[in-house]
Amino acid sequence: MQVDRFFAHHGVVENPFSAEEARLDPVFERLADELPAHPDFPKIMGKIDTPSTAVVFGEKGTGKTAIRLLMGMAIDRHNRDHPDKPVLAVAYDDLNPVLDRLVQSRRQDVGQMLQGLRLADHQDAILSRAVSCVVDALLEDDAAGALPAGAKKKLRKAPKRRREDLLVLAALYDEPRTGSAPQRFARLRKALRGGTLATMDNIKVKAIVNTVLALLAAGWYWVVKGGDGPIWAFPLTGLLILGAVGAWGYWSWRWLSIWAKVRKATKDMPAVRREAAELRGMFGSLRPSAVSGQPLPEPSAAGAGLTDSRYQFTRKLTDLLAELGVAGMIVFIDRIDEPTAVQGDAERMKAVVWPMFDNKFLKQERIGLKLLLPIELGYALRKEGPAFFQEARLDKQNLVERLAWSGATLYDLCNLRLKACWTADAARNAKALEPRPVDEADPNLDGAAAASSGPAYAGASGGGGPATLADLFAPDVTRETLIDALDQMHQPRDAFKFLYAVIQEHCKTVPDDRPLVRVPRLTLETVRRTQSQRVQDLYRGLSPA
Repeated sequence: MQVDRFFAHHGVVENPFSAEEARLDPVFERLADELPAHPDFPKIMGKIDTPSTAVVFGEKGTGKTAIRLLMGMAIDRHNRDHPDKPVLAVAYDDLNPVLDRLVQSRRQDVGQMLQGLRLADHQDAILSRAVSCVVDALLEDDAAGALPAGAKKKLRKAPKRRREDLLVLAALYDEPRTGSAPQRFARLRKALRGGTLATMDNIKVKAIVNTVLALLAAGWYWVVKGGDGPIWAFPLTGLLILGAVGAWGYWSWRWLSIWAKVRKATKDMPAVRREAAELRGMFGSLRPSAVSGQPLPEPSAAGAGLTDSRYQFTRKLTDLLAELGVAGMIVFIDRIDEPTAVQGDAERMKAVVWPMFDNKFLKQERIGLKLLLPIELGYALRKEGPAFFQEARLDKQNLVERLAWSGATLYDLCNLRLKACWTADAARNAKALEPRPVDEADPNLDGAAAASSGPAYAGASGGGGPATLADLFAPDVTRETLIDALDQMHQPRDAFKFLYAVIQEHCKTVPDDRPLVRVPRLTLETVRRTQSQRVQDLYRGLSPA
């Protein structure tokens, strides 16, 4: 019997238990507003317009990515309902580009690079994503709803220093998905009217023009006139020469001062894709005072880098957002085990995450960090000493030590997914697929199998409503039996795998010309034993999945 035919008997148009990844699950997308949230979801999400940090540990398949997607949808809803005080959502869930750049810039192998990973590197990467999102919104490239309406107009009227702060942030951290950073910086500078006529390029042009004019004047006065020209020509030539020397001197001073700053900054920011020449050009288009007063990153004497400049830039960004009406910023830190440089290794994941366990970093004003971490890091956390916990202060970070799902919650979740795949039209069409009544069924069938052969579709109350999970099973399979079986699966992904395996096993043993459209208890119990053992082996480290 085909699985599709089995579901068709119940008016279900697609298998609700086949997906294993929330990001690629069409049923999850349709149900996002109705899904029963994990009991810890309110604690993890917190109050949207007052962002707070949360640290969550969970097994693979417990729904960390689903929780992250649900939080993103909640923020989108908040931004639609409160356009005057939106929240900026920043995704720091793809670490591959950051770790690859760190390996290349430091010319180390992956292990050495991870051991030397700094909090400053994470701060740079997060600032890069946040600033890029803000610039996208201002230039209307993307990120609709990230900033209130009229943000660009409000920025144009803001104090010049505030606009220059944003331009410096964009020069350091903006990473457009397409095009070059200098070109986008020029667009932003024009949009904010934050440039200056005394750019490096303009000074250079002025120096070249003065030099050419001085040479022409000197040549005409001494060569053509033989030093016997008009009286005004001599002082004019001298003025042109002084102008050329002054322009070249000023340009050289600007070039050297900017070059020294950008070399230090780019050396201490390997996590951001920025060349010193690009940064020099962008800084050269701003007033000297706009750059000189900034806390630019630079390596410390010990070579470890300083995080204070990042905190200052973060504060500048949040102050700017607050002035525009943005309530705060929420940063999602997820999929730590997926980067190529990590490959699920617990020690490598620890090297990536541990620098972020700093109370000052986790408790920044108007910023909420949502760390959705693998359970292996939860085990490693318990081995740390008092000094670590004193620095991290996880007691203040809305800590969820382990995401856990009850059988009843999983039962409700599976019911909701089944309902999402049910349609009234398919249910009406299923009437034509109903098997013969029990008294006309195959005499070789036992009583339980005969009972499980019909009716084809009864619905939640035996009427015409959406199918429930219990409707897929024989009458002797009670709701409590299903809840108990799902409780042994512990988490959504394994619950879906269990139900998928039950239906597959049932359909493999039933011929298509005499379909049993309700799963017998024997099949349920057989698959439950197998799947329960698989889950136990997974928790003991004896099985990869």
